[in-house]
Amino acid sequence: MYPHHISPAQIRQVAESGLPENAGPRNKIIVVGAGMAGLVAAYELLRAGHEPLILEARQRVGGRIETLREPFADGLYAEAGAMRIPRVHDLTLSYCDKFNLKLDPFTMGNPQGYYFFGGQKIRAAQVEQDPSLLPFDLAPHERGKTATQLWREAIHEIQEALRTRGEAAWTGIAQEFDQFSTREFLEHKGWSEGAIEMYGLMADQEALMNSSFLELLREDVGGFYEDMFEIQGGMDHLPNAFLPTLGRNIRFGARMIAIDQDAESVTIHYETAAGRLSARGDYAIITVPFPILRHVEVLKPFSRAKQRAIRQLHYDASAKILFQCRRRFWEEDEGVFGGGTVSDLPIRVTYYPDHGRETGRGVILASYTWSEDAQRWGSLSPRDRIAQALENLAQIHPQIKDEFEAGASKMWHDDEFAGGAFALFDPGQQTLLYETIIQPEGRLTFAGEHASLAHAWIQGSIESGLRAALQIHAA
Repeated sequence: MYPHHISPAQIRQVAESGLPENAGPRNKIIVVGAGMAGLVAAYELLRAGHEPLILEARQRVGGRIETLREPFADGLYAEAGAMRIPRVHDLTLSYCDKFNLKLDPFTMGNPQGYYFFGGQKIRAAQVEQDPSLLPFDLAPHERGKTATQLWREAIHEIQEALRTRGEAAWTGIAQEFDQFSTREFLEHKGWSEGAIEMYGLMADQEALMNSSFLELLREDVGGFYEDMFEIQGGMDHLPNAFLPTLGRNIRFGARMIAIDQDAESVTIHYETAAGRLSARGDYAIITVPFPILRHVEVLKPFSRAKQRAIRQLHYDASAKILFQCRRRFWEEDEGVFGGGTVSDLPIRVTYYPDHGRETGRGVILASYTWSEDAQRWGSLSPRDRIAQALENLAQIHPQIKDEFEAGASKMWHDDEFAGGAFALFDPGQQTLLYETIIQPEGRLTFAGEHASLAHAWIQGSIESGLRAALQIHAA
């Protein structure tokens, strides 16, 4: 019923010019979830003449794009979820362009930012010049090299394979390296424990060392952290841009509780504040994360392989703690304009916002953590998170004690509609689960960042939504 293979070129074509001409029937399609995958799929299906109905449990669109404007002062905001778009993410940028959204540069690295390890605060530029300033116990052949230099040497052969053979090289790379965690890969390359610790801390990978090496590799060689942008005024402008077209096709406050299908149709049972209802369509696109889908009753059971994927796919935790500051002391006192600081404190990574300068104030991302680091913040009460992060940040920036005005936090692993920050393969899961994750089940297709190889990125969500729309449109 569905096309067996949809190429990246076909997906890109839909983003550029819509779904192809199709003389087939116009279908009613139920889209579960108004995150980016659901919005894009519904938008393109509607433009092609189909009739989408989006069921969204929240009272907003965007999913894990969430721009916080409270509890901050007028003119200030912060990103609780997705906060940046790499230049290489063509699908994401094409929708920004389609809706005339203005983009500003997002500063990633900044030589004026700091490393704060073992109580010692050093400018990043100094460390680049003299890596021996850091307190790591390296093997003789590793000394004098930065973490970045060591990493580049470790993946050199893989990069060469991609340079000479292009995308075709990925099949062999996945076969050879899918079983490795990042730690196992570095051990395989003969790194000392001191070098592994240095890289883990400086590249903010320590909490992810046991995740699939391919996840990190794909981002790194793909240029995901280079030449980045943010949407002027907040990332939520992107999902909100779909509302003029799709507003009447969305039902908010509708939480899916059961899925049923037969040879002719799909029925989604859902719950609202008014009670239990159901929607019937020709097809459905399920975009909810697998941790949430795990708690939905499936009346006609999925295949064993799909059930296994839903049970086993690993989702990571993520936490953000945000502070409104009375003045931009990091700029005024220390000359740090954008970028971040990395530490071995519980807050781990701090980002300095480029936006908000016109107010004189700023919302600093005091702490951005993943995995175990994030789970530890999640175990604290919201009040204690703010107090502990203030204590941590004051070791790097003592001014925060005088300049702090308001705080907020977001724990994606505790979000009842997300169940995690993003999918993140364990070693072996790309080979074991990926094809099953994206495989339709009868009249159901699946989308969301987990149904892509660009986990944790808007690009992955959009790609999966376009694939699902193509699958249904061509069915």
